[in-house]
Amino acid sequence: MKTIIKKEFTVTDRILHWLLGLLMTVLFITGFLRMQWMGRKPIVAVIEQDAPGVMTKEQTMAIVNDILNPMWQWHEYASYIIIFIFLMRIAYMLMKGVRFPNPFIGKQSIKERLQGMTYILFYVFVIIAGITGFYLKWGNGEWKEPMETVHKLAIYCFPIFILVHITGIVIAELTGKKGITSKMIGG
Repeated sequence: MKTIIKKEFTVTDRILHWLLGLLMTVLFITGFLRMQWMGRKPIVAVIEQDAPGVMTKEQTMAIVNDILNPMWQWHEYASYIIIFIFLMRIAYMLMKGVRFPNPFIGKQSIKERLQGMTYILFYVFVIIAGITGFYLKWGNGEWKEPMETVHKLAIYCFPIFILVHITGIVIAELTGKKGITSKMIGG
């Protein structure tokens, strides 16, 4: 099978790209909110501050769960869909022979090596986030706490990836790949 580096993006390329971006944003927002302002402790603190001694602990936790559960369902649904889209993207790349620059080949420019390494790190990040997320959902063993830590750390990889991705786009637009942004939007 011949491998090619894409110069244009098909409808399938663009749909998979933007779905991954949208779903990763949903995962980031729901995960980050859950870790910060919309976590159990902050919600309990607000309830206890606004209505001290009015509710039992069970009533308070019922309200907290009513607030958190829909957000968590969005996180889980987005996770399942992103895994499906991710696998579709890998299959599509394999079937079409699409590849990204191999960062381990010495003949490539530093820019191409960085691009290739960014793709590899992105795929590793998605795989690790998926594995740890599935373990947190269905596993209940001695690995739960370290898996939760790794999964929570993964949330901070998303904004870093976005910054690197946008930086790469700007560099591409300013150098030899002018129009890459419009190609990812319109083909």
